[in-house]
Amino acid sequence: MLEPLSDEILLQKIAIRDTDALEQLYDRYERSIYSFALRIVKDAMEAEEIVQELFVRIWNAASRIEIESNKGKISTWMFAITRNLAIDRLRKQGRQPEDPVEDVVWERLRSDEESTELTVEHNLLGQQLKKEIEGLQSDQKQVLEWIYYMGYTQQEVADQHKIPLGTVKSRVRLALKALRGRFDMWKEEMQYERRS
Repeated sequence: MLEPLSDEILLQKIAIRDTDALEQLYDRYERSIYSFALRIVKDAMEAEEIVQELFVRIWNAASRIEIESNKGKISTWMFAITRNLAIDRLRKQGRQPEDPVEDVVWERLRSDEESTELTVEHNLLGQQLKKEIEGLQSDQKQVLEWIYYMGYTQQEVADQHKIPLGTVKSRVRLALKALRGRFDMWKEEMQYERRS
């Protein structure tokens, strides 16, 4: 049996207009991308449209995506674009994500074949992240929500909320440093519990 082609190979084939490669990539990710979009927009038709828009973008810009994908996994890029598309749709409707904190785990999403153990770990991570963000200083927490959950750039936050750009960057840096420290401690505790 032939081994499935990697995402990178499929993307190279899509760049030269191979429709079979696009179909394979679609089959590989359609369900998980749809579920992710649905979680954000809470509307089945909207989620389906987001999936279609994502794959149209991939078809139209595959050669450029291939270059950009060297910076990280293609699947991570796909989930990031899906997240942005979903948030854009919510904004156009004057809506906000209902639970933006959980959205941060998008980077950890995998295909539907992921193990139950990994799913449980992701859920724990999301819960822990929500708890840790609540413990941040209010100014740091607010800037994180604007940037990472509502999709604003640091410059947009500075302009819209009359905060100097340097202050915005500083708050983000301090918040991420605090979260990283707390997560390192949490991971150590989890590893200790597994060994016990």
